[in-house]
Amino acid sequence: MNKTIYLFLIFIIFSSCSFNKNSKFWKSGNLEIEETKNYKEIFPNEEVLKKEFNSNLKLKIKSKNLIQTTSENYLNNYGSINFDRIPKKVSNYKFSKIKNFDQYQPEILFYKNNVIFFENKGSILKFDDKKKLLWKKNYYSKSEKKSNPILQFTNNKNHLVVADNLSKYYMLDIRSGDLIWSKKNIAPFNSQIKIYQDKFFAIDILNTLRCFSMKDGVELWNIKTENSLARSQKKNSLIIVDEIIYFVNSIGDVSAVELNSGELLWQLPTQSNLINDTSFTLQNSDIISDKNSIFFSNNKNQFFSIDIKTGSFNWENKINSNLRSTLIDKYILSISIEGFLIITEKNSGNIIRVNDIFKSFKIKKRTKIKPTGFIVGTNNIYLSTSNGRLLVIDIYSGKIITVLKIDNEKITKPFIQNNNLFLMKKNSITQLN
Repeated sequence: MNKTIYLFLIFIIFSSCSFNKNSKFWKSGNLEIEETKNYKEIFPNEEVLKKEFNSNLKLKIKSKNLIQTTSENYLNNYGSINFDRIPKKVSNYKFSKIKNFDQYQPEILFYKNNVIFFENKGSILKFDDKKKLLWKKNYYSKSEKKSNPILQFTNNKNHLVVADNLSKYYMLDIRSGDLIWSKKNIAPFNSQIKIYQDKFFAIDILNTLRCFSMKDGVELWNIKTENSLARSQKKNSLIIVDEIIYFVNSIGDVSAVELNSGELLWQLPTQSNLINDTSFTLQNSDIISDKNSIFFSNNKNQFFSIDIKTGSFNWENKINSNLRSTLIDKYILSISIEGFLIITEKNSGNIIRVNDIFKSFKIKKRTKIKPTGFIVGTNNIYLSTSNGRLLVIDIYSGKIITVLKIDNEKITKPFIQNNNLFLMKKNSITQLN
Protein backbone atom coordinates (compact mmCIF):
# COMPACT_ATOMS: atom_id res chain seq x y z
CA MET A 1 0.00 0.00 0.00
CA ASN A 2 1.56 3.31 -1.03
CA LYS A 3 1.79 6.34 1.24
CA THR A 4 -0.99 8.30 -0.52
CA ILE A 5 -3.57 5.54 -0.10
CA TYR A 6 -2.46 4.98 3.50
CA LEU A 7 -2.94 8.61 4.44
CA PHE A 8 -6.28 8.74 2.60
CA LEU A 9 -7.60 5.77 4.62
CA ILE A 10 -6.50 7.40 7.84
CA PHE A 11 -8.30 10.58 6.79
CA ILE A 12 -11.53 8.62 6.20
CA ILE A 13 -11.23 6.98 9.63
CA PHE A 14 -10.87 10.31 11.40
CA SER A 15 -13.20 12.35 9.20
CA SER A 16 -16.11 11.84 11.57
CA CYS A 17 -14.18 13.50 14.40
CA SER A 18 -13.45 17.17 14.86
CA PHE A 19 -9.77 18.05 15.12
CA ASN A 20 -10.26 21.76 14.56
CA LYS A 21 -8.41 23.84 17.14
CA ASN A 22 -11.60 25.89 17.56
CA SER A 23 -13.46 22.92 18.97
CA LYS A 24 -13.20 20.89 22.15
CA PHE A 25 -14.62 17.84 23.87
CA TRP A 26 -16.67 18.71 26.92
CA LYS A 27 -18.10 16.49 29.64
CA SER A 28 -21.86 16.79 29.92
CA GLY A 29 -23.17 13.33 30.74
CA ASN A 30 -21.60 11.95 27.58
CA LEU A 31 -18.73 13.64 25.77
CA GLU A 32 -19.98 16.04 23.13
CA ILE A 33 -18.31 18.40 20.69
CA GLU A 34 -18.81 22.08 21.34
CA GLU A 35 -17.37 25.04 19.47
CA THR A 36 -15.09 27.40 21.35
CA LYS A 37 -16.36 30.96 21.40
CA ASN A 38 -14.67 34.28 22.17
CA TYR A 39 -11.38 32.95 20.83
CA LYS A 40 -8.81 35.72 20.49
CA GLU A 41 -5.76 35.44 18.25
CA ILE A 42 -3.03 38.07 18.58
CA PHE A 43 -1.19 39.19 15.41
CA PRO A 44 -2.89 36.47 13.27
CA ASN A 45 -0.96 37.21 10.09
CA GLU A 46 2.48 37.71 11.60
CA GLU A 47 5.25 35.24 10.76
CA VAL A 48 7.96 33.95 13.09
CA LEU A 49 9.55 36.82 15.01
CA LYS A 50 12.83 37.77 13.37
CA LYS A 51 13.37 41.26 14.71
CA GLU A 52 13.36 43.15 17.98
CA PHE A 53 10.38 45.05 19.32
CA ASN A 54 10.49 47.72 22.03
CA SER A 55 14.01 46.44 22.70
CA ASN A 56 14.96 49.56 24.70
CA LEU A 57 11.96 49.28 27.01
CA LYS A 58 13.17 48.97 30.60
CA LEU A 59 11.05 46.52 32.48
CA LYS A 60 11.14 45.67 36.16
CA ILE A 61 9.83 42.17 36.71
CA LYS A 62 9.83 41.25 40.35
CA SER A 63 8.18 38.25 41.92
CA LYS A 64 7.01 38.57 45.50
CA ASN A 65 7.35 34.84 46.02
CA LEU A 66 10.67 33.32 45.06
CA ILE A 67 10.16 29.70 44.08
CA GLN A 68 12.72 26.96 44.60
CA THR A 69 12.99 24.11 42.10
CA THR A 70 11.43 21.08 43.80
CA SER A 71 9.71 17.97 42.51
CA GLU A 72 6.50 19.15 44.20
CA ASN A 73 6.12 22.11 41.85
CA TYR A 74 2.77 20.98 40.46
CA LEU A 75 2.35 24.06 38.25
CA ASN A 76 5.65 23.56 36.36
CA ASN A 77 6.39 27.24 36.95
CA TYR A 78 9.64 28.04 38.73
CA GLY A 79 8.95 31.78 38.70
CA SER A 80 11.86 33.84 39.99
CA ILE A 81 14.49 31.85 41.86
CA ASN A 82 16.66 33.38 44.55
CA PHE A 83 19.90 33.40 42.56
CA ASP A 84 21.66 36.53 41.36
CA ARG A 85 25.27 36.23 40.29
CA ILE A 86 27.60 35.72 37.39
CA PRO A 87 28.51 32.08 37.94
CA LYS A 88 31.98 30.62 37.68
CA LYS A 89 32.80 27.02 36.91
CA VAL A 90 33.51 25.02 40.05
CA SER A 91 33.62 21.29 39.40
CA ASN A 92 32.04 18.29 37.71
CA TYR A 93 30.13 15.19 38.71
CA LYS A 94 31.45 12.55 36.30
CA PHE A 95 29.55 9.57 34.87
CA SER A 96 29.69 7.34 31.79
CA LYS A 97 28.55 9.02 28.58
CA ILE A 98 24.84 8.88 27.78
CA LYS A 99 24.26 7.65 24.24
CA ASN A 100 22.16 9.98 22.03
CA PHE A 101 22.11 12.54 24.84
CA ASP A 102 21.18 15.35 22.44
CA GLN A 103 17.88 13.63 21.52
CA TYR A 104 16.44 13.62 25.04
CA GLN A 105 15.60 16.01 27.86
CA PRO A 106 16.88 14.29 31.00
CA GLU A 107 16.75 16.26 34.24
CA ILE A 108 18.81 16.39 37.41
CA LEU A 109 17.04 15.47 40.63
CA PHE A 110 17.92 17.15 43.92
CA TYR A 111 17.20 15.65 47.32
CA LYS A 112 18.25 17.75 50.31
CA ASN A 113 21.94 18.40 49.56
CA ASN A 114 22.24 15.41 47.23
CA VAL A 115 22.36 15.20 43.44
CA ILE A 116 20.71 12.21 41.76
CA PHE A 117 21.16 11.25 38.12
CA PHE A 118 21.80 8.23 35.88
CA GLU A 119 24.44 7.07 33.44
CA ASN A 120 24.60 5.20 30.16
CA LYS A 121 23.62 1.65 31.23
CA GLY A 122 20.83 2.79 33.53
CA SER A 123 22.79 2.97 36.79
CA ILE A 124 21.34 5.54 39.20
CA LEU A 125 23.90 7.68 41.03
CA LYS A 126 23.47 9.63 44.25
CA PHE A 127 26.14 12.18 45.20
CA ASP A 128 26.51 14.33 48.27
CA ASP A 129 27.35 18.05 48.10
CA LYS A 130 31.07 17.20 48.17
CA LYS A 131 30.61 15.13 44.99
CA LYS A 132 31.18 11.93 46.89
CA LEU A 133 29.24 8.98 45.44
CA LEU A 134 26.86 7.78 48.17
CA TRP A 135 25.40 4.89 46.21
CA LYS A 136 25.17 3.48 42.71
CA LYS A 137 22.31 1.12 41.83
CA ASN A 138 21.38 -0.68 38.62
CA TYR A 139 18.21 -2.75 38.29
CA TYR A 140 18.48 -3.65 34.60
CA SER A 141 19.20 -6.97 32.97
CA LYS A 142 22.16 -7.49 30.65
CA SER A 143 19.97 -7.06 27.54
CA GLU A 144 18.27 -3.96 28.98
CA LYS A 145 21.63 -2.35 29.68
CA LYS A 146 22.55 -2.74 26.01
CA SER A 147 19.51 -0.62 25.10
CA ASN A 148 20.92 2.36 27.05
CA PRO A 149 17.77 3.28 28.98
CA ILE A 150 16.81 6.94 29.44
CA LEU A 151 15.38 7.56 32.91
CA GLN A 152 12.94 10.14 34.24
CA PHE A 153 12.77 10.79 38.00
CA THR A 154 10.60 12.27 40.66
CA ASN A 155 10.60 11.92 44.43
CA ASN A 156 8.89 12.65 47.71
CA LYS A 157 10.49 12.65 51.15
CA ASN A 158 11.17 8.92 51.20
CA HIS A 159 10.93 7.47 47.71
CA LEU A 160 12.42 7.83 44.25
CA VAL A 161 10.09 6.94 41.35
CA VAL A 162 11.70 6.04 38.01
CA ALA A 163 10.11 5.55 34.57
CA ASP A 164 12.10 4.84 31.42
CA ASN A 165 11.97 4.49 27.64
CA LEU A 166 12.04 0.68 27.91
CA SER A 167 8.52 0.56 29.44
CA LYS A 168 9.88 -0.11 32.91
CA TYR A 169 8.91 1.77 36.07
CA TYR A 170 10.03 1.17 39.62
CA MET A 171 10.48 2.74 43.05
CA LEU A 172 13.55 2.96 45.31
CA ASP A 173 14.19 4.00 48.87
CA ILE A 174 15.76 7.39 48.19
CA ARG A 175 18.11 7.15 51.16
CA SER A 176 19.60 3.72 50.46
CA GLY A 177 18.79 3.17 46.78
CA ASP A 178 17.20 -0.22 47.59
CA LEU A 179 14.50 -1.45 45.23
CA ILE A 180 10.97 -1.47 46.69
CA TRP A 181 9.06 -2.72 43.63
CA SER A 182 9.42 -2.90 39.85
CA LYS A 183 6.76 -3.15 37.09
CA LYS A 184 6.46 -3.19 33.31
CA ASN A 185 4.15 -0.99 31.23
CA ILE A 186 2.83 -1.93 27.78
CA ALA A 187 4.67 1.02 26.20
CA PRO A 188 7.74 3.17 26.94
CA PHE A 189 7.35 6.34 28.96
CA ASN A 190 8.19 9.80 27.65
CA SER A 191 6.96 12.38 30.11
CA GLN A 192 7.39 14.12 33.40
CA ILE A 193 6.33 12.15 36.46
CA LYS A 194 4.18 13.72 39.18
CA ILE A 195 3.59 12.32 42.66
CA TYR A 196 0.40 13.32 44.44
CA GLN A 197 -0.20 11.82 47.88
CA ASP A 198 -0.36 8.01 47.38
CA LYS A 199 -0.37 8.10 43.56
CA PHE A 200 1.93 9.04 40.72
CA PHE A 201 1.27 9.87 37.08
CA ALA A 202 3.14 9.49 33.79
CA ILE A 203 2.39 9.51 30.05
CA ASP A 204 3.62 6.81 27.69
CA ILE A 205 4.41 7.07 23.97
CA LEU A 206 0.87 5.88 23.12
CA ASN A 207 -0.35 9.22 24.54
CA THR A 208 -1.95 7.40 27.47
CA LEU A 209 -1.95 9.06 30.89
CA ARG A 210 -1.50 6.39 33.56
CA CYS A 211 -2.12 6.59 37.30
CA PHE A 212 -0.19 4.20 39.56
CA SER A 213 -0.22 3.35 43.24
CA MET A 214 2.86 4.44 45.18
CA LYS A 215 2.44 1.43 47.45
CA ASP A 216 2.98 -1.35 44.90
CA GLY A 217 3.05 0.21 41.40
CA VAL A 218 -0.32 -1.23 40.40
CA GLU A 219 -2.10 0.79 37.70
CA LEU A 220 -5.24 2.39 39.12
CA TRP A 221 -6.63 3.92 35.93
CA ASN A 222 -5.64 5.28 32.53
CA ILE A 223 -6.89 7.77 29.98
CA LYS A 224 -6.12 7.08 26.32
CA THR A 225 -5.84 10.06 24.00
CA GLU A 226 -5.32 10.18 20.25
CA ASN A 227 -2.11 8.44 19.25
CA SER A 228 0.42 9.78 16.77
CA LEU A 229 1.70 8.00 13.67
CA ALA A 230 5.19 9.19 14.54
CA ARG A 231 7.16 8.90 17.78
CA SER A 232 8.49 12.20 19.07
CA GLN A 233 11.47 12.31 21.44
CA LYS A 234 10.06 15.48 23.03
CA LYS A 235 9.00 14.80 26.58
CA ASN A 236 5.32 15.40 27.41
CA SER A 237 4.37 17.42 30.48
CA LEU A 238 1.61 17.54 33.06
CA ILE A 239 0.44 19.76 35.91
CA ILE A 240 -1.88 19.32 38.89
CA VAL A 241 -4.33 22.00 40.06
CA ASP A 242 -7.02 21.38 42.70
CA GLU A 243 -6.92 17.59 42.24
CA ILE A 244 -7.28 17.82 38.48
CA ILE A 245 -4.42 16.74 36.25
CA TYR A 246 -3.84 18.60 32.98
CA PHE A 247 -1.54 17.38 30.22
CA VAL A 248 -0.73 17.94 26.57
CA ASN A 249 0.03 14.94 24.36
CA SER A 250 2.39 14.64 21.39
CA ILE A 251 -0.21 15.84 18.87
CA GLY A 252 -1.15 18.94 20.85
CA ASP A 253 -4.38 17.83 22.52
CA VAL A 254 -4.83 19.29 26.02
CA SER A 255 -6.83 17.17 28.48
CA ALA A 256 -8.21 17.68 31.98
CA VAL A 257 -8.71 14.56 34.11
CA GLU A 258 -10.10 14.13 37.60
CA LEU A 259 -7.14 12.93 39.62
CA ASN A 260 -8.81 10.31 41.82
CA SER A 261 -11.36 8.77 39.46
CA GLY A 262 -9.58 9.16 36.12
CA GLU A 263 -12.68 10.81 34.63
CA LEU A 264 -12.05 12.94 31.54
CA LEU A 265 -13.45 16.43 32.15
CA TRP A 266 -12.55 18.15 28.90
CA GLN A 267 -10.22 17.83 25.95
CA LEU A 268 -9.09 20.58 23.58
CA PRO A 269 -7.23 20.03 20.27
CA THR A 270 -4.75 22.76 19.37
CA GLN A 271 -3.86 21.50 15.89
CA SER A 272 -6.43 21.77 13.09
CA ASN A 273 -5.48 18.64 11.16
CA LEU A 274 -3.62 15.50 12.22
CA ILE A 275 -3.06 14.18 8.69
CA ASN A 276 -0.28 16.55 7.74
CA ASP A 277 3.37 17.26 8.36
CA THR A 278 2.62 19.02 11.65
CA SER A 279 1.65 15.81 13.46
CA PHE A 280 5.06 14.28 12.64
CA THR A 281 7.22 17.23 13.68
CA LEU A 282 5.23 18.97 16.43
CA GLN A 283 7.20 19.74 19.60
CA ASN A 284 5.29 21.30 22.47
CA SER A 285 6.86 23.13 25.36
CA ASP A 286 6.06 22.09 28.91
CA ILE A 287 2.74 23.46 30.10
CA ILE A 288 2.72 25.92 33.01
CA SER A 289 -0.13 27.45 34.99
CA ASP A 290 -1.11 30.24 37.38
CA LYS A 291 -4.10 28.12 38.56
CA ASN A 292 -6.44 30.09 36.29
CA SER A 293 -4.96 29.42 32.85
CA ILE A 294 -2.66 26.99 31.08
CA PHE A 295 0.17 28.38 28.96
CA PHE A 296 2.35 26.59 26.44
CA SER A 297 3.92 27.05 23.02
CA ASN A 298 5.26 24.86 20.21
CA ASN A 299 7.67 24.86 17.28
CA LYS A 300 4.82 25.72 14.89
CA ASN A 301 4.81 29.40 15.90
CA GLN A 302 1.89 29.08 18.31
CA PHE A 303 1.56 30.17 21.93
CA PHE A 304 -1.69 29.34 23.72
CA SER A 305 -3.50 30.57 26.79
CA ILE A 306 -6.32 28.21 27.80
CA ASP A 307 -8.92 28.71 30.51
CA ILE A 308 -8.29 25.98 33.07
CA LYS A 309 -11.94 25.56 34.10
CA THR A 310 -13.68 25.55 30.73
CA GLY A 311 -10.95 24.32 28.39
CA SER A 312 -11.53 27.29 26.05
CA PHE A 313 -8.88 29.38 24.34
CA ASN A 314 -8.20 32.75 25.96
CA TRP A 315 -5.81 33.83 23.20
CA GLU A 316 -3.21 32.59 20.76
CA ASN A 317 0.00 34.40 19.88
CA LYS A 318 2.83 33.87 17.41
CA ILE A 319 5.79 32.66 19.47
CA ASN A 320 7.95 29.89 18.04
CA SER A 321 9.28 28.00 21.05
CA ASN A 322 9.47 24.44 22.36
CA LEU A 323 10.97 25.55 25.69
CA ARG A 324 9.10 25.92 28.95
CA SER A 325 8.16 29.55 29.58
CA THR A 326 8.29 31.21 32.98
CA LEU A 327 5.42 33.14 34.54
CA ILE A 328 6.27 36.00 36.94
CA ASP A 329 3.44 38.18 38.21
CA LYS A 330 1.56 39.38 35.10
CA TYR A 331 4.32 38.59 32.58
CA ILE A 332 5.34 35.47 30.67
CA LEU A 333 9.00 35.15 29.67
CA SER A 334 9.74 32.95 26.63
CA ILE A 335 12.79 32.17 24.49
CA SER A 336 12.11 31.41 20.82
CA ILE A 337 13.92 28.79 18.77
CA GLU A 338 15.47 31.65 16.79
CA GLY A 339 17.05 33.15 19.92
CA PHE A 340 14.67 35.96 20.89
CA LEU A 341 13.63 36.82 24.45
CA ILE A 342 9.91 37.58 24.34
CA ILE A 343 7.92 39.12 27.19
CA THR A 344 4.14 38.76 26.99
CA GLU A 345 1.36 40.17 29.15
CA LYS A 346 -0.42 37.05 30.41
CA ASN A 347 -4.03 38.30 30.44
CA SER A 348 -4.14 39.99 27.03
CA GLY A 349 -1.48 38.01 25.17
CA ASN A 350 0.12 41.25 24.00
CA ILE A 351 3.86 41.08 23.34
CA ILE A 352 5.47 44.06 25.05
CA ARG A 353 9.17 43.48 24.33
CA VAL A 354 11.38 41.37 22.07
CA ASN A 355 15.18 41.22 22.40
CA ASP A 356 17.54 39.42 20.04
CA ILE A 357 19.80 37.57 22.45
CA PHE A 358 21.59 35.58 19.73
CA LYS A 359 22.81 38.63 17.85
CA SER A 360 26.32 38.22 19.27
CA PHE A 361 26.65 34.93 17.38
CA LYS A 362 27.90 35.03 13.80
CA ILE A 363 25.11 34.79 11.21
CA LYS A 364 26.35 31.51 9.73
CA LYS A 365 26.60 29.88 13.15
CA ARG A 366 23.41 31.17 14.80
CA THR A 367 21.14 29.14 12.47
CA LYS A 368 22.72 25.99 13.91
CA ILE A 369 22.51 27.12 17.54
CA LYS A 370 19.34 26.40 19.50
CA PRO A 371 18.35 27.40 23.03
CA THR A 372 18.00 24.34 25.27
CA GLY A 373 16.39 25.88 28.33
CA PHE A 374 16.44 28.80 30.75
CA ILE A 375 15.75 29.74 34.31
CA VAL A 376 15.03 33.15 35.84
CA GLY A 377 16.87 34.54 38.86
CA THR A 378 16.12 37.68 40.81
CA ASN A 379 17.67 39.98 38.21
CA ASN A 380 19.09 37.75 35.48
CA ILE A 381 17.99 35.07 33.03
CA TYR A 382 20.32 32.08 32.60
CA LEU A 383 20.00 30.47 29.17
CA SER A 384 21.79 27.35 27.92
CA THR A 385 22.41 26.51 24.25
CA SER A 386 23.04 23.55 21.98
CA ASN A 387 26.66 24.66 21.42
CA GLY A 388 27.54 24.55 25.11
CA ARG A 389 27.17 28.22 26.06
CA LEU A 390 25.50 29.78 29.09
CA LEU A 391 24.12 33.25 28.42
CA VAL A 392 23.46 35.59 31.34
CA ILE A 393 20.80 38.16 30.39
CA ASP A 394 19.69 41.23 32.34
CA ILE A 395 15.89 41.08 32.77
CA TYR A 396 15.53 44.85 33.16
CA SER A 397 17.08 45.71 29.78
CA GLY A 398 17.07 42.40 27.92
CA LYS A 399 20.78 42.83 27.20
CA ILE A 400 23.45 40.15 27.37
CA ILE A 401 25.70 40.53 30.43
CA THR A 402 28.10 37.72 29.57
CA VAL A 403 28.44 34.48 27.63
CA LEU A 404 30.19 31.60 29.41
CA LYS A 405 31.66 28.66 27.52
CA ILE A 406 30.78 25.43 29.29
CA ASP A 407 31.33 23.00 26.43
CA ASN A 408 31.30 22.72 22.63
CA GLU A 409 28.26 20.44 22.56
CA LYS A 410 24.74 20.50 23.94
CA ILE A 411 24.14 21.32 27.59
CA THR A 412 20.78 21.01 29.32
CA LYS A 413 18.69 23.76 30.79
CA PRO A 414 20.10 25.25 34.01
CA PHE A 415 19.04 24.02 37.43
CA ILE A 416 19.52 26.01 40.63
CA GLN A 417 19.83 24.41 44.05
CA ASN A 418 21.34 25.69 47.30
CA ASN A 419 22.61 28.84 45.59
CA ASN A 420 24.50 26.84 42.96
CA LEU A 421 23.78 26.53 39.24
CA PHE A 422 23.94 23.11 37.59
CA LEU A 423 24.20 22.18 33.91
CA MET A 424 24.33 18.71 32.45
CA LYS A 425 26.43 17.38 29.57
CA LYS A 426 26.45 13.91 28.06
CA ASN A 427 29.08 12.65 30.53
CA SER A 428 29.01 15.00 33.53
CA ILE A 429 27.12 17.55 35.61
CA THR A 430 28.84 20.92 35.90
CA GLN A 431 28.29 22.90 39.11
CA LEU A 432 28.76 26.67 39.09
CA ASN A 433 28.33 29.26 41.82
